[in-house]
Amino acid sequence: MGTINLANILVTPLRRIETAGGDVLHALQKTEKSYAGFGEVYFSWVLFGATKAWKRHNRMTMNLVVPVGRVKFVFCSTDEAGVSKFRIEEIGEHRYARITVPPGIWFGFQGLEETKSLVLNIANIAHDPNEVERLALTDIKYIWS
Repeated sequence: MGTINLANILVTPLRRIETAGGDVLHALQKTEKSYAGFGEVYFSWVLFGATKAWKRHNRMTMNLVVPVGRVKFVFCSTDEAGVSKFRIEEIGEHRYARITVPPGIWFGFQGLEETKSLVLNIANIAHDPNEVERLALTDIKYIWS
């Protein structure tokens, strides 16, 4: 995997094109630097206050977009002394952007909108349960409130 750290996460502002009857929301083009290939696209609903954490992909590059609602993403790395460092990114309708996450970074996310929020992942590989690691919510010491 090479050296992975929180600075390897890219946040790309996305275009929202206002049109009569409803906006067009861009997500990812294959000509962009963050495009790492195509494996699958999936959606995940997250309810207000619900937290989905922690997981780390060992081969998957994720391109995360929140077209509906607002979600806080928390990314974690641990230094050689065992000290956790966090990077927080909030995206959604208020800040329409894509977060590109390379393999090897622990992450979780939480719904911040009173209605449910929708997370889109454009992944470079198809889902493989053997390439992902999971921890319990309490295994990484982060205060979600």
